[in-house]
Amino acid sequence: MTASLRDRCRDRGAVSTQLVLVVPALLLIALLVVQFALVWHARHIAQYAAERALAAARVEHNTAEDGQAQARRSLTALGNRVLTNPSVAVERTATQTTVRVRGAVVRVVPGLTLHASGTASGPTERTTTPTGGQP
Repeated sequence: MTASLRDRCRDRGAVSTQLVLVVPALLLIALLVVQFALVWHARHIAQYAAERALAAARVEHNTAEDGQAQARRSLTALGNRVLTNPSVAVERTATQTTVRVRGAVVRVVPGLTLHASGTASGPTERTTTPTGGQP
C-alpha cells in the first residue's frame, strides 16, 4: 500500500465527525440570532405600547386606567405572540405621568428566558394661568 492510500484510509469518517460537531453549533448560533432579533422586536412593541399609553394617560381629564386600557389595546393590535404576559404600570400625578410596559419574550432557544420593557414619561396636561398657577 502506498503512503497516499494509507492516509486516505486513516481519514475515513473524519467529515462525519466534523459535521456532528459543527452542525449543532451552527444551529445554536442561528437560533440565538433569531432569539435576539425577537428581543429587539419585543422591545419596540413594549416601547410603542408605553408611548401610546402615555399619550392617553397624560390628557387633562383622563386617568391612569385610560392609559392602561390604551396600552392593552396597543398590545392586542400588535399581537401577543412576541411579547407574552405583558404587564402595564401607569403612575399619574398632577405634574408627571410615567408608563412602564414589561413582558417575557417568546422562547426560541430552550431554557433561555428573556424580558423586554418599554418606558415613557412626560408631563401631565393641566390648565394653568400665564403665571403658572391653577385657574
